[in-house]
Amino acid sequence: MQAQQSTVDPSEIAKFEAMAAEWWDPNGKFKPLHMLNPCRLDYITRQIAGEFDRDLTTNAPFAGLRILDIGCGGGLLSEPMARLGAEVVGADAAEGNLPVARIHAEQSGLTIDYRHTTAEALADAGEAFDVVLNMEVVEHVADPLSYLTATAQLLKSGGLQICSTINRNPKSYAMAIFGAEVVMRWLPRGTHEWSKFITPDELFELLQNAGLNPVDRKGFVFNPILWKWSISDRDLSVNYVTASTKSQSSQ
Repeated sequence: MQAQQSTVDPSEIAKFEAMAAEWWDPNGKFKPLHMLNPCRLDYITRQIAGEFDRDLTTNAPFAGLRILDIGCGGGLLSEPMARLGAEVVGADAAEGNLPVARIHAEQSGLTIDYRHTTAEALADAGEAFDVVLNMEVVEHVADPLSYLTATAQLLKSGGLQICSTINRNPKSYAMAIFGAEVVMRWLPRGTHEWSKFITPDELFELLQNAGLNPVDRKGFVFNPILWKWSISDRDLSVNYVTASTKSQSSQ
């Protein structure tokens, strides 16, 4: 079988490698992710628990599940999944992120399989996972459909993919780029490209074309008065998240 062509965008990888040392600094360049992370984890854990009939109040509720955190960065999602009992592979195309992730996991007493690799390479190697966490990555790749096709191939039959990204509209430009990069200076200028943002309908179509069944979507909404994020059933205008499954008959 011919190996799949990587959808990695080298310029995007360089952006994140330049910030790698700050992954676990809650007041550093990844402050927006630290602020968003509790909201992301709430959605992720509830979706996984619902799909695999797990009780989140028990010890190690995700035991027996193999989870891929693609674009894992410093491990902000990989570590909570490992604490919940899952076997976790954290993969990132930015090699500079991984020493930070490995050291922090070791200091936290967690065993996580961090790899410098891509979704396409993992798919070519025949890797298979119950869950793929695909968070804030699709807006950074060169070919979203090819990338999502690779992440879909990585799912076992009956598996679950959680995919989040940023909507494309004037509000998202004002908040995710002008607000976060220029006004608040939470992120270096140029971290995001508005033209690469994807609307919820576009993402649903991409997921379907990749062979998945979209089953849910929610918004992540920031309240500047309360200074916190929440999950919304209706407001998908800027940050949003989707859940999709791979049918039992899919290979």
